Amino acid sequence: MEVETETVPLEKLVKIYRKIKERVDTLTKEYDTQLEELKAQQEEIKFALKDMMKSGGVSSLKTAYGTVSLINKTKYSTNDWDSFKTFVVENHAVDLLEKRIAQSNMAQFLAENPGAVPPGLNSITEYEIRITKPSN
Repeated sequence: MEVETETVPLEKLVKIYRKIKERVDTLTKEYDTQLEELKAQQEEIKFALKDMMKSGGVSSLKTAYGTVSLINKTKYSTNDWDSFKTFVVENHAVDLLEKRIAQSNMAQFLAENPGAVPPGLNSITEYEIRITKPSN
């Protein structure tokens, strides 16, 4: 649907926008539901394959549709962030952390410390339109 925005009144543009948003929300819910179901099926199949391979004592299997590999994957987490941060600082091990900035924390830090800007910090501020439902 193409809308000639320069000749359409503001009120109508907001109405059209809301209708499109409702349709997008509906499609997104349908997509998310279907995607969730498919991923759940994939997980069931992966568990079955893993069990078959472990009980058969094999770590790799070739089929006409692809090769299945049983691999070890270790994930790390912490339940004590304060101690972990202390460890990182004491061991100069900043590389143990992901390379991204906590957006709200950085905004708060800059607001509270206007003269303390980390070297290399980039920021982009853009205007954004936000349309909300009317309150009834």
